Amino acid sequence: MSYRPLADRLRPTALDEVLGQEHLTAPGKPLAAALAAGQIHSMILWGPPGTGKTTLARIIAHQANARWITLSAILSGVADIRKAIKEAEENRAQGVATVLFVDEIHRFNKAQQDAFLPHMESGLIALIGATTENPSFALNNALLSRARVYVLKALDDTALTGLLERALEDTHKGLGAESLTLSSSQKKALVQAADGDARKLLTLLEILASLHSQAGEPVSDDALNQVLSGQQRRFDRQGDLFYDQISALHKCVRSSNPDAALYWLARMLDGGCDARYIARRVLRMASEDIGNADPRALSLCLDAWEGWQRLGSPEGDLLLAQAVAYLASCPKSNAVYTAFKQAQADVRQYGSLEVPLHLRNAPTALMKQQGHGKGYQYDHDEPEGVAFSQAGFPDKLGEKIYYQPKPSGLEMKIADRLRRIRNKRHA
Repeated sequence: MSYRPLADRLRPTALDEVLGQEHLTAPGKPLAAALAAGQIHSMILWGPPGTGKTTLARIIAHQANARWITLSAILSGVADIRKAIKEAEENRAQGVATVLFVDEIHRFNKAQQDAFLPHMESGLIALIGATTENPSFALNNALLSRARVYVLKALDDTALTGLLERALEDTHKGLGAESLTLSSSQKKALVQAADGDARKLLTLLEILASLHSQAGEPVSDDALNQVLSGQQRRFDRQGDLFYDQISALHKCVRSSNPDAALYWLARMLDGGCDARYIARRVLRMASEDIGNADPRALSLCLDAWEGWQRLGSPEGDLLLAQAVAYLASCPKSNAVYTAFKQAQADVRQYGSLEVPLHLRNAPTALMKQQGHGKGYQYDHDEPEGVAFSQAGFPDKLGEKIYYQPKPSGLEMKIADRLRRIRNKRHA
């Protein structure tokens, strides 16, 4: 007999057997309502691994009495798509609808995705794509316009606990002649280790069953720890979850919430994020969100980065935590960030304006004859150390003000000094 993983043997065959995803599958909800009305349409199922995307697709095909064709975007090419379309045409000739399921559909390039469009348009196939990536970025707009996107959520502890109990009770489908005997704390540990992933939960349970040979005896904590050792939380180093978490870290630093910022830092490091990437982003935060309100932040972040390179993980991770906690706790200012963006906008708008003659260097006699440097006022020779009447911008722009220091930290003093200088310059 061929081996079938526990996750496949316990796969639900009807919508009411699905655990979690009630926002889609409960009576009256979008997916359930469409199936109850006998409607089958193209769709994209978007969600983390182990949330039931393939299961839902199979149930939809079964309830619609449609033929099931499956492709993996990792292994398939245009030739496989053509073969599937030919099979769908044969099904139509027999009066049978076709559900074409494409796993990891975001792996298909634009040309491969476009190959589905006319057949979705004609109704030859109901395309169901499964993806862990944001469809807005991973899929063509033309494909998205012909398919409805359903968002699946990571399974909560209640759904995973229900799945675990179902697996323990169903000895014929999973665990042999005798079910495992687990304590409530052991069940909780398995659910936590699964981290919202039903497939991962059942895989861990199956491994535990293979190690536990004493039928009827409680599972030892040592056996469970052996199975759970080295488990990491859900984290995609290049996907939406990666960017969502670094966004959360940055925004919690900006909002002066060191506790939340440390949590997101811990989440990213726990998930295996490259600490050097975090160090680069933390350095950016020091300039973008703290700026001159506390210039020490920049030096501290550079020191933390250099220290991590010498220590590595896990010892060096504490240096990043110190930097993050400091950034979140110190005064904030985005004044330099905002000012620089305004200056860049003027550069793009006005192009290559000439440098005023008085600001140009005149290292040669010819350049002096052309007026380079003429009228320049050496600020250190002025009574207050500033040549208030000296223009700094091209004539076409006039004197502009980009940098507006915030009333926070050191920038309070910077703001007072610039206000005095600008008032005298204007006068």
